[in-house]
Amino acid sequence: MNRPQPTASSRRIRTPYLSIGLVAIGLCVGAALAQGDGAGDRLPVEKRLPPPPSQAAAAVALVASYRYDDLLWENDKTAHRIYGHALEAAEPPSGSGIDSWGKNVAWPFADRQLRSGDQHGYHGEGLDFYNVGTTRGAGGLGIWHDNKLWTSRNYVRAHILKSGGQVADFSVDYAPWPVDVDRKVWETRRFTLPLGTHFTRLVSTIGSDKATPLTVGIGIGKRTTGQGAGDLTVDRARGLISWWGPEDGAHGRMALALRVDPAQIADIRADADNQLILLTVKPGQSFVYYSGSAWNKGEGGFSTRAAWDAYAAGQTLDFTPPKD
Repeated sequence: MNRPQPTASSRRIRTPYLSIGLVAIGLCVGAALAQGDGAGDRLPVEKRLPPPPSQAAAAVALVASYRYDDLLWENDKTAHRIYGHALEAAEPPSGSGIDSWGKNVAWPFADRQLRSGDQHGYHGEGLDFYNVGTTRGAGGLGIWHDNKLWTSRNYVRAHILKSGGQVADFSVDYAPWPVDVDRKVWETRRFTLPLGTHFTRLVSTIGSDKATPLTVGIGIGKRTTGQGAGDLTVDRARGLISWWGPEDGAHGRMALALRVDPAQIADIRADADNQLILLTVKPGQSFVYYSGSAWNKGEGGFSTRAAWDAYAAGQTLDFTPPKD
């Protein structure tokens, strides 16, 4: 999502249906809800999406040319979006943060959800209630310089490498942006999301007009759902920051996490909009990090902060950059 935070009176999710014994009164949202924590069936369905071509799990990535080149990717656990250059004029201020959606089905839903024209409503398979705004969202980055994060605008080119099978894989380019008046930088970033995980692997290569090292800040946005900044867990030894979002009414909670190579960490800190991990990076040398996301009403069954923290900390991740 990239829009002003709705007030309680403007949210479109209404009071959940009542239930009697084991029989829920309301609309069934599919047997796949049983794969989550069971909370998703307490959301009323506003208007069901068109049926998917298949209910088989798949990892997909696509450019939504019908919506200012939003780039959507998802697997059987989580769904995300980043924004294209065309959106900058249509919905300013648009930024290069990463949007995160809740989903409670194993098959792809984000394209049909976005085409509905109401991606913020619940239509039986998931929704977008995470307000990335101009924050880094779920793992966007910038250059930390002079006590400030200098960030790019929206991506300018996308290359879909794999979609529709076991892995969603694509790369995007970010046009040069200034770091104060001292230098310019630019970035190519590759995203890989296989089935069965909440973590997207990101490989970033940042170029610059100067050869001196950069301090890269990778962030989780503050105040992106509900009221308040949520709860943060920091485990520097594992290269982890984990965020358990505040309750957002009937929408529930989003949970996010970042994992980096601990050997690269320069600092862990915050600015006004983001929780940040700072890394020391050489221009032109790729580095790897991971962004994880879950919805407490969706796939994965993360009903507590402790469960999400344990999952995020327990993943065995490869921080070796690709050779190609």
